[in-house]
Amino acid sequence: MILLDAKVDVPYTIVSIDLPEESQRHLSNLGINVGTVVKMVSKTKNSAIIMLKSSRLAFDQSILSKIDVSEAQENVETIPLSKLKVGEFAYVDNIFALNEVKRRLMDMGLTRHTKLYLRKVAPLGDPIEISLRGYELTLRKSEAQMVSVVRASKEMS
Repeated sequence: MILLDAKVDVPYTIVSIDLPEESQRHLSNLGINVGTVVKMVSKTKNSAIIMLKSSRLAFDQSILSKIDVSEAQENVETIPLSKLKVGEFAYVDNIFALNEVKRRLMDMGLTRHTKLYLRKVAPLGDPIEISLRGYELTLRKSEAQMVSVVRASKEMS
């Protein structure tokens, strides 16, 4: 099935890209590769906007008709940030905190689809240090338990 025929709000995995090498390289720089999961946000007869991680990209039918996709298997496992192991990458899925605490965590850069890396865990497990958005952030274990993440494969790093 081609991406042009995809349904809105359904995740799809890219199976193949039938474009010249230069165009494929450009799409790769945007993060569109074979195996990448994308979701159609909106579409018209000749164009569409797709969501890739946290980016929205618009394409016309000349590109959309050359990308083959299949429906993605949505078996994404979310875990608390506190359960991540040192050296693992993850993407923020959600923050399960109330008002001021949630706002403070978001102000520190922990927003949906943000990529992070667990750098260190103190000897007794509290606090933890993560890298995100080009800086290091130290969180209490109780705060990290409120943040759900999806482990990222090594290819995404």
